[in-house]
Amino acid sequence: MKKPGSMLAAVALLVAVLGAGGIWRGWAGGGPLTHDTAFVVPDGANLNAISVKLQQAGAIWSARAFRFHARLFAHTGKSVKAGEFLLPAGASESQILKILEGNMALRRFVTIPEGMPSVEVGARIDAAPFLTGHIGDPAEGSVMPETYDYRPGESRGAVLARMQAAMSRTLDEAWDGRAAGLPVKTKAQALVLASIVEKETGKPSELPMVAGLYENRLRQGIMLQADPTIIYPITKGRPLGRRILQSEIHARNDWNTYAMTGLPKSPITNPGKASILAVLHPAPTDALYMVADGTGGHAFAATLEAHNRNVAKWFAIRRARGDL
Repeated sequence: MKKPGSMLAAVALLVAVLGAGGIWRGWAGGGPLTHDTAFVVPDGANLNAISVKLQQAGAIWSARAFRFHARLFAHTGKSVKAGEFLLPAGASESQILKILEGNMALRRFVTIPEGMPSVEVGARIDAAPFLTGHIGDPAEGSVMPETYDYRPGESRGAVLARMQAAMSRTLDEAWDGRAAGLPVKTKAQALVLASIVEKETGKPSELPMVAGLYENRLRQGIMLQADPTIIYPITKGRPLGRRILQSEIHARNDWNTYAMTGLPKSPITNPGKASILAVLHPAPTDALYMVADGTGGHAFAATLEAHNRNVAKWFAIRRARGDL
C-alpha cells in the first residue's frame, strides 16, 4: 500500500506534467485565426504592444499568455521587426513570433522623427534592411518626417524620393494657406525658419509662440540668436555633447545667427509639419526673448528687463539642481 505522501507527490507530478503540456499547447497549438490575415507591426513597437495588437486582431487567445510563452520558450535573442506580415489561418503563437522575427514581411517601415538632421536621415535609410543602393545625405530640410513603408528589394533612392515629395507637397499646401503679413517671403525662407523653430523647443504647444518670437526679430532686424544655428556647422545637426564655446558663438559662417542678422542660408534640420504650420501661422505675440523655464518649455518676454528676470529664475533652478 502506497503512503499518503507518495500519492500526493504522484498527484503533484501529474498536475505539473499536465500543466506543462497545457502551456506547451498554448505556445505550439493552433491559434484562433480563421483566415490568412495581414498584420502590421509599427516601427518601435515592443512585445507588450504587439501582443495586445495581436489579441485585438484575433490572432492569439491572450496577450498575457503570449508574452509569458514567448519569454518562456523563445530564446532566439531576435527582435520583432517593423513591417506588414501575413499570418496564416490557425497560426500558433510560436509560428506568429517566428514570422514577426523573420524576413517574410510584405512591407517594411522606416521612421524619420521630427528634427532629425539629414546626416542621420541618410544613415537611417542606408541602414534599413532589404533595400538596394546607397543615398548618402539628402539635402537638409528636404525630407518630411513621417513613417514610410517600403517593399523588400526597393531602392533607397525611391524611398528617399517619396520622403522628399511628401515634404514638397506639405510645404506647398501650407504655403498656400499661410497667414498674411509674414516676414518670410518665400517657401525656402519658411522652411529655414521652421527648421530653427523645430530645434528650439520640444513642446508642440510652444511652436507657434517660438515662431512668433523669431518673426518679430526678423521684422525688427534683430539677430535671431538661436543656439542650434551655432551647433549646425560644427556637427551637421548631431548633438554637440558639451557646452557651446565662446569662440563658436562668435564664429562667422552661413548659419550662426549670433553673428548675422536674418536667416541662415539653408535649413538646419528636417522640420515636421507642425513647425512649418507654426511659422506660417505664428502666435500673435510681442515676445523677443525666451529662456528655459525648468519644465521643458520656455519663459517668453517682450523686454530685456523681463528677460533678465526670467534668466535669473532659470539660473536659480539650475543651481538648485546642482547644474552650476
